[in-house]
Amino acid sequence: MIYSSEVEEMCPVAQGVAHGCAPIPQEGKWTKSKEITDISGLTHGVGWCAPQQGACKLTLNVKEGIIQEALVETIGCSGMTHSAAMASEILPGRTLLEALNTDLVCDAINTAMRELFLQIVYGRTQSAFSEDGLPVGAGLEDLGKGLRSQVGTMYGTLKKGPRYLEMAEGYVTGIALDADDQIIGYQFVSLGKMTDFIKKGDDPNTAWEKAKGQYGRVDDAVKIIDPRQE
Repeated sequence: MIYSSEVEEMCPVAQGVAHGCAPIPQEGKWTKSKEITDISGLTHGVGWCAPQQGACKLTLNVKEGIIQEALVETIGCSGMTHSAAMASEILPGRTLLEALNTDLVCDAINTAMRELFLQIVYGRTQSAFSEDGLPVGAGLEDLGKGLRSQVGTMYGTLKKGPRYLEMAEGYVTGIALDADDQIIGYQFVSLGKMTDFIKKGDDPNTAWEKAKGQYGRVDDAVKIIDPRQE
């Protein structure tokens, strides 16, 4: 350790106060975290790239400082999907500190990692008050049945109004309008369910019909339009 001459010439004064770090809530306990191995929790965070062309939602499940589970969801940029594939291989098994200082390929994923680090080390996790935390695999619960990200895609213009393209329920195939051309519901097909039906042996047309659904007052519609063609 090298000290400046100014410090060397100072007279020593005792440090009387030493109450240690403040405890943080972690998995149902109050923990005084001094080492990276003292950190546990599951949480989510969002990151964005410099041009703000795309975004990443990152979910990490950390046990004793080690990332046990990572869910990487991206939107808005085709290259980000490949970056997410690499990040899903990179993150599990690394300590929080390693992950913070590892190139996760895409700037949006790196930014999400930074935001999660801040939440986790300050005890602001989803599992802060859950006894023993959440099991590895809990990250998949965000995806629901079919393991597909919850995506909403909408578009609108002043001249032609709104278009619903994708909802949590699935790919929107029709928008139901009343006599005033206002939206009163929509039709959709769950692509996850459709794929599962095909894997089980249904032909594509049958699978399409079985995966269809609707929301709202579709039966009262004066007309139904295709949001991608009309």
